[in-house]
Amino acid sequence: MKLRKSLLGIGSAAALLVGWAVGAPSAGADPAPAQAAAPALQVSGNQLVTESGDTFRPLGVNRSGGEFGCVQGKEIFDGPVDQAAVDAMKTWHVNTVRVPLNEECWLGTAGVPAGGPTPAEYQKAVQDYADLLVSNGINVILDLHWTRGKDEGESAACPDVAATCQKPMPNMATSPQFWSEVATAFKGNDAVIFDLFNEPYPDAANNWSDVAAAWTCLRDGGTCAGIEYEVAGMQDLVDAVRDTGATNVLMVGGLEWTNNLTQWLDYAPDDPLENLVASWHSYNFNACVTPSCWDDQIGAVAAEVPVQVGEFGQDTCAHDYVDQVMEWADANGVGYTAWTWNPWGCSGGNVLIEDWDGTPTSTYGEAVKAHIIEQNP
Repeated sequence: MKLRKSLLGIGSAAALLVGWAVGAPSAGADPAPAQAAAPALQVSGNQLVTESGDTFRPLGVNRSGGEFGCVQGKEIFDGPVDQAAVDAMKTWHVNTVRVPLNEECWLGTAGVPAGGPTPAEYQKAVQDYADLLVSNGINVILDLHWTRGKDEGESAACPDVAATCQKPMPNMATSPQFWSEVATAFKGNDAVIFDLFNEPYPDAANNWSDVAAAWTCLRDGGTCAGIEYEVAGMQDLVDAVRDTGATNVLMVGGLEWTNNLTQWLDYAPDDPLENLVASWHSYNFNACVTPSCWDDQIGAVAAEVPVQVGEFGQDTCAHDYVDQVMEWADANGVGYTAWTWNPWGCSGGNVLIEDWDGTPTSTYGEAVKAHIIEQNP
């Protein structure tokens, strides 16, 4: 979700397989079947599929906290990430959780305040949480959310060089290293997807003056108008991951805080494994907010490659807009993870739960929960 709003495909194999024993087993009875781990995923045409070839559509929530808590000197995830917290998510029948991360906290660069978690502590916490989700049958999307880089242009979310806010693009000095280390840590676990950069906006950084230059900046990086640091393009980040030997599915965004995918197919980075998903975000305050616009701008991409709505929401706490997003996504084989599984109160919108037990907010959370359960019964 944009800083200005919050600082602080279903396949048969996608169903969560739960085999809990009821009461004590009788003598000689077989034990209850164990919880199935989340499936390894890969791209096939315009769908994600499991190793057995079943279509899989990621449906779930974002679990915010890992992008800001550590860099603010707080706890890493701003709330519980234990088995009880995961069990609460499972009552919503989610099969995927997107976890925003902070580049500096992982790398231990200068922006982490004294007394904050060490890189080793942060890395272990991320790995432990991802492993717990996967062991519970829930796929994970690791998202590079906040990054380092001085940004004082007209569109700047904040002037801080540290990773305390959403920057327009990743930084060549640090972001490829982040993805190299994350990919090394999760290599071999293809139940985990890598969302390479949360919400690019190089077009806003260049004051909307050159659309082709913005798309080129997104893919190739380098020196980009309106951005003071050397930019890491999506190709740089794809290369950083693949150079480790990791085969994980990669999500790549578009322009306008990844609400705009109009030229995504023309400017997609090259992945030797052809394992890319287009990342799309959709809020009621974005530019493209109608089914007809989604047909025109997103439908053509979804016909060629998988599209995942990494974030969506409604700042009114109602659900008329998000209902349209989910219904359109269902009809077009697009997955989605709603913002956000954090009990922050829904007065500002986009908050799914009242408490860590998973009580849905009214009426936004209630509608999202009901819809996910309907799609993933």
